[in-house]
Amino acid sequence: MRMLGASTLIGEFFIIGFAGLVAMRTSDLSASTVWTVSGIAMVLCVLLCGFLTRPGGVQLGWALQIALIASGFVVPMMFFLGACFAALWWASVHFGKKIDEAKARFAAQSAAQAAPEPDAA
Repeated sequence: MRMLGASTLIGEFFIIGFAGLVAMRTSDLSASTVWTVSGIAMVLCVLLCGFLTRPGGVQLGWALQIALIASGFVVPMMFFLGACFAALWWASVHFGKKIDEAKARFAAQSAAQAAPEPDAA
């Protein structure tokens, strides 16, 4: 799950940066306000990559997805992009857990096969 989730978050990092550029030009917000909010969100994306496997990491990711969709009130295209990334986030969490479970099963099977069998003598 960590690899898929981190990939989604890094993609969001760039999208938030580009949305900040658009918001700076098209909204009535000051550049300092736009970059303070965008900067915090971008840093959160990077930090969240390291917290995905810890308790609350996935929930923080969902909060970020909601904020990304809500940014559509400033940059309307973000409604669409936020929804796309929320779907990617869901897929990352859902399929990432399945991949992690399959890896754990495979590792357990490999360890069981590699263990020497006790002699019956």
